[in-house]
Amino acid sequence: MKIRTAIFAALALGGSAMSIAADNSDVPHAVVKFGDLDLSSPQGAARLYSRIDAAAREVCKPLDFNVRDLGTRTQLDACVHKAIADAVTKVAQPQLLAIYNAKNHQSRPIVVATAQTR
Repeated sequence: MKIRTAIFAALALGGSAMSIAADNSDVPHAVVKFGDLDLSSPQGAARLYSRIDAAAREVCKPLDFNVRDLGTRTQLDACVHKAIADAVTKVAQPQLLAIYNAKNHQSRPIVVATAQTR
């Protein structure tokens, strides 16, 4: 049984939240707020990564998972990894991507916005 997950990142702005849209509404998800964090700082990005990690573990932990079973554990780990990777990619902040890359020994592209002039 494959588990599909998504973690929505929401930026709280003045009492309202802006969420990133999902491709599939029946996918389990969690809202991770980070309006209180400075994502340009390593500390703020690390806190957001921790929040995303915790949310991914919660979203990927259905009640029938038996973590003693190697196959189930592998599914759980894959689910958590995908949820984190998807959330980090959607937030697309260089500091957060750098933390993801360091923790996972994998490279997610670090996107840098540039202004085009004509």
